[in-house]
Amino acid sequence: MGTKHVVVLPYDEKWAQSFEEIKAELQAALGTLALRIEHVGSTSVKGLSAKPIIDIDVVIKDRSQLYVVISALGSIGYRHEGDMGIPGREAFKYDGKEHLQKHHLYVCAEDSAELARHISFRDYLRSHPQAVEEYSRIKTDGAALFPYDIDSYIEHKSPFINGIYRGIGVL
Repeated sequence: MGTKHVVVLPYDEKWAQSFEEIKAELQAALGTLALRIEHVGSTSVKGLSAKPIIDIDVVIKDRSQLYVVISALGSIGYRHEGDMGIPGREAFKYDGKEHLQKHHLYVCAEDSAELARHISFRDYLRSHPQAVEEYSRIKTDGAALFPYDIDSYIEHKSPFINGIYRGIGVL
């Protein structure tokens, strides 16, 4: 059982601006190494309740660039954590980013199945307001049921996520 406090908040317009601030810092460090920098996860979907943590996927051409990307991100305070059990998605932690909203940073090759899942799920929610309402309810309920158990919170919302994945063909 995790001890991290699970807090889900109603959608906040400032999440989009927070993403832009983080993106600008990443873009300055990565330059052309980043094909694009995507705002993914619940904070990227207007109207969706979310944990107030910005999820970001930096898209690179292929894994051959990973070492250079790790070095560039290291120069601005990010530490490579590996794929953390999810192939196709390299995770990064950081210190000293108090000027930015809390965020999760991932690097994915443009042909990564995990990147495709992130983008497809986000885009599905952005175009299906009823799914946004249902997912918001599930997340809010999960946070109330499991306020100090992040693993159970994640498990609570997994059937909804997997249902969407199956429906859009990315599971």
